Amino acid sequence: MAPNLPASGIQLRSLVRTDGVLELSLAEAPVIPPGEGEVLVRIDAAPINPGDLGALLGPADLATLQADGGVTTASIPPALRRVVAGRIGQSMPTGVEGAGVVIAAGPDAASQALVGRTVAVFGGGMYARYRTLPAAAVLPMNEGARPADAAASFANPLTALSMVESLRMEGHTALVHTAAASNLGRMLVRVCRADGVGLVNIVRSEAQAQQLRELGAVHVVDSSAPGFMADLAAAIAATDATLAFDAVGGGQLANQILAAMEQAQGVQAGGYSRYGSSRHKQVYIYGGLDTRPTELARSYGMAWSVGGWILTGFLAKLKPQDVLRLRRRVVDELTTTFKSQYTAEISLREALEPEVIRAFSRKGTGGKFLIRLDRD
Repeated sequence: MAPNLPASGIQLRSLVRTDGVLELSLAEAPVIPPGEGEVLVRIDAAPINPGDLGALLGPADLATLQADGGVTTASIPPALRRVVAGRIGQSMPTGVEGAGVVIAAGPDAASQALVGRTVAVFGGGMYARYRTLPAAAVLPMNEGARPADAAASFANPLTALSMVESLRMEGHTALVHTAAASNLGRMLVRVCRADGVGLVNIVRSEAQAQQLRELGAVHVVDSSAPGFMADLAAAIAATDATLAFDAVGGGQLANQILAAMEQAQGVQAGGYSRYGSSRHKQVYIYGGLDTRPTELARSYGMAWSVGGWILTGFLAKLKPQDVLRLRRRVVDELTTTFKSQYTAEISLREALEPEVIRAFSRKGTGGKFLIRLDRD
């Protein structure tokens, strides 16, 4: 062990036992001294993203949560145990992204230059006090940036930017976004305003709609309102949106968006076609707030598609210089365009408390939690 480095650090782990019980615990993980091309990061903050909940909690029944002696458990319903069959007996680290300070580095000059810098990190295992990573995998922040501000620098900011990149690559001119009052949705409003991209925001309450209007959103539609479909069709006609990113997934929302797009395109076409409009309409499902099947009535001609979309898959299609361009923008606009809002900040130990787990696992806009590892 190199001098002045800690021997170990606390880490949150998730285990599915052979008896069908989920077990969450804190463990001491050994600190690995950084080698050539590596840095050791002291993680100070990490968000709990929707994508983290699958690895952390799996399909456990949260009504059965119990805490005892520093270990929290919950039963997994027998019918759902097949979903996690591949991870039975494996104690897994958790946490997709986070931020902290580089406290040691390998002997090479590029790694040494990062010592003392605040960096954002992505790639898993971030609910841990220390992480040894390739120097190329960390994103250095500008001078004065706080780890708490940089903790969510990857998933939401790069998703918002990549949605607009997708729009440009596929030849669309405006887009629709669901669950739009989320942190990601707020970022997308700011990005589209700055980049001159038309955006239709679908929210689930008038209060959420008002929040987005205060951010400068022009087209906001409330899916709970009686006139939702008419409002949606009008907003899509006004923006000429033919691309949508749907965080809901289940139910009829994707179908309603396609129908509204077809209505707008049919008016533009000015004539009837048995095959519908020739303009392609695309809905990408990138989340699963509604776990029901996706219902499609296919009342929008033949020029349409519904598919899955994931950030990591999209970034893999880009040239390295384009990924760097997006990451650089996140760094430069960290506390403006890409500022995150949190419902609560908790310590790693508090993340094991049953009531806290129930709170951060609720599916709903405005419920994002930040783990502050510097409080442990």
